[in-house]
Parts: sequence; C-alpha cells; structure tokens
Amino acid sequence: MKIGIISDTHGSVECWRMAFEKFFSETDLIFHAGDVLYHGPRNRMADSYSPPKLVEAIAQCPVPIIASRGNCDSEVDAAVLSMPLASPYAFAFVNGKRIVITHGHFTETQEEKAEMAARCKADIFISGHTHVSLLQRIGRTIFLNPGSPALSKREDGRSTVALMDEKQISVRDLYTGEILDSLSLE
Repeated sequence: MKIGIISDTHGSVECWRMAFEKFFSETDLIFHAGDVLYHGPRNRMADSYSPPKLVEAIAQCPVPIIASRGNCDSEVDAAVLSMPLASPYAFAFVNGKRIVITHGHFTETQEEKAEMAARCKADIFISGHTHVSLLQRIGRTIFLNPGSPALSKREDGRSTVALMDEKQISVRDLYTGEILDSLSLE
C-alpha cells in the first residue's frame, strides 16, 4: 500500500494539486495532519490561497483521506470539507503498523510526542504544525512531520510532502521530487 502524507496546506489549492499530481495520484490513501484550509493571521499567503477551490479539489479527490484537525481548522472548515477532521488524533492500522496522525499543537515537544506514541503503541507517529519536515526513529517508533507544501519554515525554504510504502517513508521536495530524507520500515 502506498500512502501520501501532507500537512499544513493552509488553503493553497496549487500546492495540493501539485502534491496530488506529482506524488499522490497513485496512492491508496492520503493522511493529512491538519491546517487544511485557513492560513491563520500570522501567515501571509500568495495568490494560491483559495480555500473554496481547495475544498472542491479535496471533494473530487479519488483517493480516501484520513485527516486530523489542526489549530487553524475551525468548525466551519470541517463543515465544508468532504472528509471528517478527527480531533485531536486520527488512528489507522496499515500494513501491520499502528499509525497515529495528529496536527501536533497538543503535543509540541518531542517528549509529549513520545509519551503519546508510547501510550498508543504507535509504530508511526505523524504530526504537522511546525511546517518543518522531520523523519526520525526513536526506539520502536518512527516520528514524521511531512512539513508544509504551502508555508515551509525549513531553513532552506523547501516545500515538502511525504510518501510511505511497505518498505520506506520518504520526505520529498514538492517542486523537484528530490528525496530529502528517508527511513526503512523493515
């Protein structure tokens, strides 16, 4: 099974479309770690900010989406989306792996994430919120933040998403497709 992983789209339909066309169109499932539509008052968006168009693109997505609610996702946002926003955690069991998906604003420190992952016996703990990609194994758990395709806060400014299959998880540059980080699941 191939899974696309994204977070912090913040209403950018262009970033969603690019991620879908380049990486997610042949996936079996998409995980979204929250902050789907609204950009928040501190984030300035370019012309790609179009929540109504993103709502439409998500509604037309042929791939099932499991999403957690982010700190910028309101009740109004949840009401117009064609998928439920699980709050504060979504859970999945894929390829024998327990996966927890959360935005990350309730578990901001690595210690809080590790505690929640242990409590849920998570093999993979996915979060967003920071807009900075991260992929690391600590003990038995892989921690993944796919970063943000719309409002990257990486030092190098690269917009990112992630892909997972039976063998590995990789963080990819949205524009070049370059693998920036990867971990084996075996």
